[in-house]
Amino acid sequence: MTRKLIVIGAGMASGRMLEHLFDQGDDWNVTLFNAEPRGNYNRLMLSPVLSGEKTYEEIVTHDAAWYEERGVTCRFGEKVAEIDRASRRVMTEAGEVLEYDKLVIATGSNPFIIPLPGHDLEGVIAYRDLEDTNRMIALGEQQAAKAVVIGGGLLGLEAAAGLHARGVDVTVVHLMGHLMERQLDEAAGYLLRKELVGRGIKVLCSTNSKQILGQDGHVTGLELDNGTVLPCDLLVMAVGIRPNVALGQQAGLAVGKGIHVDDQMVTSDEHILSVGECVEHNGAIFGLVAPLYDQAKVAAATLSGKPARFVQKEVSTKLKVTGCDLFSAGDFAEGEDREDIVFRDPARGVYKRLVLKDNKLIGAVMYGDTADGSWFFSLMKDGESVAEMRDTLIFGPAFQGGAAGDPLAAVAALPDDAEICGCNGVCKGQIVQAIKDGAGSLADIKATTKASASCGTCTGLVEQVMAATLGDDFVLPAAQSVCGCTDLTHEDVRRLIKAQELKSQPAVWQELGWTTPNGCHVCRPAVNYYLLADWPLEYQDDLQSRFVNERNHANIQKDGTFSVMPRMWGGITTPDELRAIADAADKYRVPTVKVTGGQRIDLLGVKKEDLPAIWYDLNQAGMVSGHAYSKGLRTVKTCVGKDHCRFGTQDSTGLGIKLEKKLWGSWTPHKVKLGVSGCPRNCAEATCKDVGIVCVDSGFQVGVAGAAGMDVKETERLVDVKTEEEAIEWTAAFVQLYREHAKYLDRPYKWVAKVGLDWVKERLSDDAERAALNERFEISQSVYRKDPWADHAESRADQYQPLADITLEAAE
Repeated sequence: MTRKLIVIGAGMASGRMLEHLFDQGDDWNVTLFNAEPRGNYNRLMLSPVLSGEKTYEEIVTHDAAWYEERGVTCRFGEKVAEIDRASRRVMTEAGEVLEYDKLVIATGSNPFIIPLPGHDLEGVIAYRDLEDTNRMIALGEQQAAKAVVIGGGLLGLEAAAGLHARGVDVTVVHLMGHLMERQLDEAAGYLLRKELVGRGIKVLCSTNSKQILGQDGHVTGLELDNGTVLPCDLLVMAVGIRPNVALGQQAGLAVGKGIHVDDQMVTSDEHILSVGECVEHNGAIFGLVAPLYDQAKVAAATLSGKPARFVQKEVSTKLKVTGCDLFSAGDFAEGEDREDIVFRDPARGVYKRLVLKDNKLIGAVMYGDTADGSWFFSLMKDGESVAEMRDTLIFGPAFQGGAAGDPLAAVAALPDDAEICGCNGVCKGQIVQAIKDGAGSLADIKATTKASASCGTCTGLVEQVMAATLGDDFVLPAAQSVCGCTDLTHEDVRRLIKAQELKSQPAVWQELGWTTPNGCHVCRPAVNYYLLADWPLEYQDDLQSRFVNERNHANIQKDGTFSVMPRMWGGITTPDELRAIADAADKYRVPTVKVTGGQRIDLLGVKKEDLPAIWYDLNQAGMVSGHAYSKGLRTVKTCVGKDHCRFGTQDSTGLGIKLEKKLWGSWTPHKVKLGVSGCPRNCAEATCKDVGIVCVDSGFQVGVAGAAGMDVKETERLVDVKTEEEAIEWTAAFVQLYREHAKYLDRPYKWVAKVGLDWVKERLSDDAERAALNERFEISQSVYRKDPWADHAESRADQYQPLADITLEAAE
């Protein structure tokens, strides 16, 4: 019998609970409410979204397809207003009533807003969700924008770092004497502050706020208690959270600081469970993700009728604030009965402090080098004496038992119960067992254990566990750098060009630390493309950074001659164009004239010195470059469509011409080919193109990511639309998305395989995002949609004799 489960809140805790519940195969009819207009995403990764390192789509945990496959009824953007425990019903704000057999409250927490005068002004926000993040991203688009962040904890510093990466002038105001005082001691807090200030972020500690200033209802600044005024266009409060218990209170559940739950995550009502930041268990509330995931697992077991018990565990904190590695665990307060072991390396920015009591490790703080954090944490949990290793304890497990110098000794020395992934509560033994069961790659470990699948800071440690377990069979996945001039990957370069607003090649060489003064033949074309794609209005294409074919606007052949191929829109030509091609072939003694697979005519064997002249003649006949040499749109292949074919359903030729005229001249990471078939018989071979459109009675089926070269691959269905206009809009948006995100020299099918078709669909399904992509595409086209043959030939037109004045005999 199918049971009805209502879940209120689509956050990380309830999302993990649903994963466990569906894995157990129970028959539940699930309805999922969420106040935000979206499903589960990784809130830990909002900071990289803010800084520009990631997009929202990259941090989505459960997309629409995931919910649909599991039959979850999603009520996103809707709030539950009331719970009627007696009748086991919930009422939405719109007045709709739904029944439940079991209810899970996962309403999370609310950010605490300091009730300063002016706290209700427009522009005063918290930092908790995507809307807050988007507000800060929008601020980064303003000229000379200023922001103030109140709160020097993790969230506040991540907000400040992200805003700074967007070009915003940021000041952090913190009440306490040093940053992150709950996780770091004063020395580590000093190092963190020094690093942030060195990056251009202003930090004011031991500073109290007096009031928020505003004008016309919008924030203009923050006044401190010493009278100093900090001007700002946005004020971010990141000073803590409180469990969101409103629904629990309304329903009459037992509530303290949070909603009371027992060891099985059941509230004071046997039919209602609760998980996440809204709960209170044995007097404790929770803000870190690891215990929330433990709660999720227990709640799923409880719903399935299986025995499980939530046990609070001592947790360590391993954080990465703007690239600074931090680790803290246990009690590191000073005391007469305690002794410290401290290691400092100022040149490397490394600080380690261990706190001992009765020869037992009770606390640790580490900054700059946190590789041994898990080992120290396991010593704390074991509670065993460290007296015998005291002299070398600070140097970690690699220096214990004569193992000094072994790079894998640290992880090999960890016990099986040592926690490796704090976010998901995964210990070393679980990873080792997964490897024994056949997991041979990091992706396999993520899929089977979820280790390193959340914030990613433990990825290196997971790889070390794999290396220690697999031995010589382990191959560390190496990120491929762009070339020998840099250690940065293509993805790193793209991200940094955007984040640091680098708009010239010299800026890239200087700011990103290129080892060669002006790049090389490998990196220059890639960097040139990335700059061109990201800054079409500010950056001027560098012809010398292009391959020989693109520099000459023709394909070089093995004998040193060139191939000239004029564009034929959608494969359609005219007698005049054919005469012009034939005359040009005669005039310049072209040895081979070939019809290509892309429905064009190729003139093969043209001498380099004749290129400008033949371009000029063809251009005078109204023909433009076919860009057969380019990393850009090549051709749009069509069939005759309904105008001539008795099977045709739409005007495939007309649509192909419209697409080609819209997209031609657009530089892309690699060549792009399109096809439009007038019916499912697919005479234009649209289903093996980068973008292929098949016309059907009801409209147009748009597919992407096909291939018919060294790899043969059928397109994947992107969308079905009813009109030509929609087909063109979706195609241009897809091409622009590819332009903005793909690695240079990756064809669309390789790029889609990396990011996933679901990610592409979700981006393009958003009407506003699709329109924005089309707008950015047109901005780029306004600069680059022009005929390079005409540009080069017309500058020397006086050197060429009109074709009509030359007889064939004279030409010979």
